[in-house]
Amino acid sequence: NVDIIVANYGANNVGVLINTGNGTFIAQVTYTTGGSSNPASVAAADVNEDGKIDIIVANYWGNTVGVLLNT
Repeated sequence: NVDIIVANYGANNVGVLINTGNGTFIAQVTYTTGGSSNPASVAAADVNEDGKIDIIVANYWGNTVGVLLNT
């Protein structure tokens, strides 16, 4: 099952929608990216090689990249 990750630019957070397996998704769970970060794009990869997919966020303001580690 494929889940969805979205960059919520104006809300300064990243949303994750988990696939339920029957064609629907649970309600969006959000994770803050910091005040005025304005996340513009996201990617997913196992950054710390622990076997879990992490979220990489490109933030428009400040020209920064954030990593949300899956624990």
